[in-house]
Amino acid sequence: MSTSRPAETITRFAPSPTGYLHLGHVRSALEGWRAARQARGRFLLRLEDIDQTRCRDDYAAAIVEDLAWLGLDWDGSIRRQSEHLANYQAALDRLEAEGLLYPCFCTRREIQAEIVRAGSAPQGKAGAVYPGTCRQLGAAERARRRAASPSYALRLDVAAALKRTGPLVWSEDGRRINADPAASGDVVLARKEVPTSYHLAVTVDDALQGITLVTRGADLFAATHIHRLLQELLGLPTPRYRHHPLLTDAQGRRLAKRDDALSVRAMRAAGMSAAEVLGAAQHPNRIPGESRDPHSRSTSS
Repeated sequence: MSTSRPAETITRFAPSPTGYLHLGHVRSALEGWRAARQARGRFLLRLEDIDQTRCRDDYAAAIVEDLAWLGLDWDGSIRRQSEHLANYQAALDRLEAEGLLYPCFCTRREIQAEIVRAGSAPQGKAGAVYPGTCRQLGAAERARRRAASPSYALRLDVAAALKRTGPLVWSEDGRRINADPAASGDVVLARKEVPTSYHLAVTVDDALQGITLVTRGADLFAATHIHRLLQELLGLPTPRYRHHPLLTDAQGRRLAKRDDALSVRAMRAAGMSAAEVLGAAQHPNRIPGESRDPHSRSTSS
């Protein structure tokens, strides 16, 4: 009798090079790296650099250097999203050919005004959702506006998509989660001037890189509902997911790129060792305290 072997554990760390690596990033990278190494699998590095107005090569180089200094080694070459735009366009073309995308010409101000006029707008996982104004446009009007407009978004018709897929689930650290993509509304998958969104790019990349376990922060849990829908529509495999708690500072604030004192660069300059930085990424009480000064370390236990 033959038995199938479990799939190899392949994880990834996928930062955007819009700033220096900070402790929150280190926590995410460490989660994926440890999961792969403990399973004797592979840990991949991807740079999500689609936004060319904010992404910089020096930040990308710093991320690579800091990860190497921390000892968080990766397998294979680094995937840069900006070098794979054709992959995302192919996915968009498939969804559009199946009638699941529509152009949206609304500005943010117009969307907000429509929500206000509606009085009681539906609330998604990230607040009020797009009310579907442009979904009602006919094919001829869509084509006319698309040809004339200098800017527009391509939105996923989630209701139509769910009619194709039916109910969806994913595995969250061993638990079965029922996907609810409709709660996020008709999300943007691309813009005329930006060839893909985070939702589309990360879904396509995870499949092309063979990711079997996605480890990332709890702030991205809600996005998984949309990613699960896109996987089904595009015929892509569904990895397992593990969303870890976000790292906060001594005041309970979520770490962000603007917290320069908590960047790996600043901690290195302050004389902290790689082991100390990794320890701080795992234990919030080791993060520099209220002074926000990287030279002043918390001594609380």
